[in-house]
Amino acid sequence: MAPTEHLWALVLAGGDGTRLQALTRLIAGAPIPKQYCRILGDRSLLETTLARIAPLVPQERTLAIVNRGHFPLARPQLAAIPASNVVVQPRNLDTGPGLLVSLLALARRDAAATVAVFPSDHDFRNEAAFRRHVARMAFLVAAHPERIALLGARPDRPEPGYGYIAPGRPLVGPGDVFRVVAFHEKPAPAQAARIMGRGGLWNSFVMVGRVARMLELVREVRPADVAALAAIPAEPDALGAAYERLASWNFSRDFLARVPEHLMVARVDDLGWSDWGTPEAIERTLAALRVVPPWRVPLAATA
Repeated sequence: MAPTEHLWALVLAGGDGTRLQALTRLIAGAPIPKQYCRILGDRSLLETTLARIAPLVPQERTLAIVNRGHFPLARPQLAAIPASNVVVQPRNLDTGPGLLVSLLALARRDAAATVAVFPSDHDFRNEAAFRRHVARMAFLVAAHPERIALLGARPDRPEPGYGYIAPGRPLVGPGDVFRVVAFHEKPAPAQAARIMGRGGLWNSFVMVGRVARMLELVREVRPADVAALAAIPAEPDALGAAYERLASWNFSRDFLARVPEHLMVARVDDLGWSDWGTPEAIERTLAALRVVPPWRVPLAATA
């Protein structure tokens, strides 16, 4: 049985997108989070993400997490998946709590699930290659069930705004796959160049892992958070009191970086990946495509 036959998808759409608010105001008439904005073409980044993963994971096994304050924006764009698959958190507390709530909700549905986690606000130019690599990561997790697989993009420049994964020794598996030595979050330009020279990879924040194993590791690193959320239904009213007591934390910095010995990274260089986190990042993608931005005001003027 192929690992992808029982693969679930978790789409992360809970970000506030503050860095691009000036641009989204220009395009949409309001400073909405970038994942809900139709920056280029007739689909938002969220809608594009759902379409990208649809050939890989069926809609009934696709979950998305959003913030309660964004739900009116999100719900029409999530019409392709069942309403019961939309997890609504009270508010954004960075990637950690939202991802944990989603993993707990998924574990209640399918204790044996393997999940692929996807940001909803990134750009991938080569979607066929993207799906191929995610499927390969599912095979890697089947071969190494105690590890979480990360998708590491080979950098083409020392970008200080990205997180980096330092790969270690190779692991047995399809393609280039390595143990993980360390994470480096948004290093200074000179340090980014050194990391890149040593084979460091951009952290795309796409990952695949067994849900039970991921929760086991999170429980080791952040036991209080798991205890606070484990018995609570994944509904905003039920989660409200717990979220008032939870600290904001980042899944990469505050969890993955603390368990590198339990990770592996698949190295790829054919994704055309960008997090589209700044106006300059969007301009760089469009320039490579020789596409003139559809808005009239230069992006630099909106920063």
